[in-house]
Amino acid sequence: MSKPTLYGFEPFPKMARLSREAILTEKLDGTNAQIYILDASDGEVLGAPVATIEGKKIFVGSRTRWISPEDDNFGFARWVKEHADEVALLGPGRHFGEWWGRGIQRGYDLPDRRLSLFNVSRWCKHDSVPQVIPSADPRVVKVQEVLPPSIGLVPVLYRGEFRTSFVAVELGLLRDLGSIAAPGFMRPEGVVVWHTAAGVGFKKTLDHDESPKSRA
Repeated sequence: MSKPTLYGFEPFPKMARLSREAILTEKLDGTNAQIYILDASDGEVLGAPVATIEGKKIFVGSRTRWISPEDDNFGFARWVKEHADEVALLGPGRHFGEWWGRGIQRGYDLPDRRLSLFNVSRWCKHDSVPQVIPSADPRVVKVQEVLPPSIGLVPVLYRGEFRTSFVAVELGLLRDLGSIAAPGFMRPEGVVVWHTAAGVGFKKTLDHDESPKSRA
C-alpha cells in the first residue's frame, strides 16, 4: 500500500538562537541607495545602465525604483556615473547603502553628499586594515575587502552577543555625544541592529520610535 501524498505541507521554519552575534551600526538619515553591477555578457535586461566600465554594467536604484541622471534621487545616479571607475571595483552583485548629507533629510551640517554602504562585515574603509570575517568553519578564512576612497561605510557602534541593554547604551551615547558618522552633529537618528544568525535587521530611533515611519 502506497503512502498518502501530503498536499500543501509546509515545514515549520528553523529558528535562529537569540544569543548570537549582533552588529549595531549608526542609522543614517538620508535616502536608500542601491548599486547593481552585472557582467556585460549577462543576458538580464534592466534598461539602460548608468555606466559600462571594463565589461561591467552599473545600474542605480533608490529604495523603490531604478533611477538615472535624468530621473534622479538627490543626485545619486549622477554621482555614480561620475565615479563609475571606483564604483565598478565593488564587483558584480547588489550593494545597498545610504546616500546622505547636504540637502537630504537631516543633512548633518555637511557641505557634500556621501555614500555609506551597509555591509560592514564584507567591507572596510580604504584607510582601514582589513579584518578576518568570522566563519562557522575554521578552515575557511575570509578577509574584508577594501573600499575605494569615495565610498564609505556606516559606523559600527558595537559587535558581540545580542543584548538589548547594549542597544540602550549605544543609543544613549549617540544622544549624549552626537553622530559618529558626522562628528559634531548632535541630532543623530538612531541605530540599526543586524542579527547575524537570523539574517535580519531592526532599527531603533532616538525620537518617535513608537510612531510609524510616515509620522516620524
